Amino acid sequence: MKLRSIILSIISGLLLWLSWPTMPFTPLIFIALTPLFYLTEKIRHRGAYFGLIFLSFLIWNVGSTWWVGNTPVPASGVFANSFNAFLMTIPWLMYKNSRKRLPATGSFLALIVYWLTFEYIHQTWELSWPWLVLGNAFAMRPGWIQWYEFTGASGGTVWVLLTNIFFYAAWKQARMFDYSLRETIVKTAWKPLLMAVAPLLLSQFIHPAPDDPAKKFEVVVVQPNVDPYDEKFAGGNSMDQVNKLLRLTAAKTDSNTRYIVWPETALFPQAAWETQLNYTPEIQAIREFLHKFPKAKIISGALTMRQYAADDPEAVTARVMNDGTRWDAFNSALQIDTSTAIQVYHKYELVPGVELIPYVRYLSFMQSLALDMGGITGSYGRAPARELLTNPVDNINIFPTICYESVFSNYVAAHTRAGANFLVIITNDGWWGDTEGHRQHMRYASIRAIETRRWIARSANTGVSAVIDPAGNIDQPQPYWKEAVFKATVTSREDYTFYVKYGDLISRGAILFCILLLVHAIFSRFIPGIKNAENNQ
Repeated sequence: MKLRSIILSIISGLLLWLSWPTMPFTPLIFIALTPLFYLTEKIRHRGAYFGLIFLSFLIWNVGSTWWVGNTPVPASGVFANSFNAFLMTIPWLMYKNSRKRLPATGSFLALIVYWLTFEYIHQTWELSWPWLVLGNAFAMRPGWIQWYEFTGASGGTVWVLLTNIFFYAAWKQARMFDYSLRETIVKTAWKPLLMAVAPLLLSQFIHPAPDDPAKKFEVVVVQPNVDPYDEKFAGGNSMDQVNKLLRLTAAKTDSNTRYIVWPETALFPQAAWETQLNYTPEIQAIREFLHKFPKAKIISGALTMRQYAADDPEAVTARVMNDGTRWDAFNSALQIDTSTAIQVYHKYELVPGVELIPYVRYLSFMQSLALDMGGITGSYGRAPARELLTNPVDNINIFPTICYESVFSNYVAAHTRAGANFLVIITNDGWWGDTEGHRQHMRYASIRAIETRRWIARSANTGVSAVIDPAGNIDQPQPYWKEAVFKATVTSREDYTFYVKYGDLISRGAILFCILLLVHAIFSRFIPGIKNAENNQ
């Protein structure tokens, strides 16, 4: 393996890292993959090629998401970054193989199809990790991606891949014909530049519809700043945390307040039975507070538990008491008001290794390997509860996105399609410390706002709490690791974007073409004349 090849692999990984939020060099994403195209063309040995591509993606993963190792078991971060880099290598190995059967243009399109299929699978299986979806690269530049209301983040992935392909093709043509700088610009460079700039220009003409003034309402967002390691899950201080939340809430709540938003697991850090919630001192204290503001509702994260009846469907995550009773623990969101009807939503998109042991139904012995991040360990339940938190009086339907769920384009869009006219993100990002992790997570909320054209209220335990408007602009961001509370005026919206109405058509199309490409690959083994296209590229 030549040193030049290793250097090119490292350069690609560094460019991907430098272009990723919250680094300020976003345009580098348009050339970050070009060294990999060169390596694909020049490296013949499969093992060497795999190693070079893996090295590049490992640098990107470690540079952008090293903070996932901020757990009681730092080795988990090493595994997560290495495994994700390995998965990213697979579409490129398939692309390399496609060059044997397809002409250059066809093989480039095959790469786009393979990568989109990989990103879609990475949002749907139990080892999900859509954090590094290529379309997320523009999270800090909402003005560039207003067209995501049509395509979702998958459109950004296509933009990144196509622009890299065009830049590589332009460089290759200029090198082949030994163009001067002027000739390169006139004959080849204008194509990738147009590919990079055209969506930016298009974005300037796309804007969310104006808010309906009659549907404006006031929310209060609380950031209690409870240390997740030393304070949050310590036994016996649950009521102290509730009193702190109520104290902060009282500073901004008035008769105009309709919603108060508290962060993930703000209530019951040691968990409470869902059938007994109304009898807990925490809920009673909250109701006593709300009697002063009867029009307000509190949306709060909570750890809850539910017993299964004998005739309930079997849940693979169910735990068993000594008497044989099956039960489950849930990362939940509650809607609490002055009535005794508490609405409960259960988090579905769970963090692999922490909240979910992947495929535990087949690997039950893995349950004991769950990371202990406080509260209840082991796989949380996914038993259905409510899809939305509803308020028929004010015609407000809220999707309470819990932490990791806000990274899933399709999941948020599906709940918006189900009737959500206002989004809430409740999270506890303090686990990762003052790293890029919590900043990236906050920025990704801008993409969800654009895709759905919904207002978002974001309450993060240690920050950053904020409000995001339908154009993806972040308003009133609060300082990290400090107590904070603020008031904001938002609007419920009834319009559906193309992406919300029809879902991720780009990824669905990619999956179809991926199947066709795999069928073509199988047949090409038996049909002479298809195998050696790479030699003609």
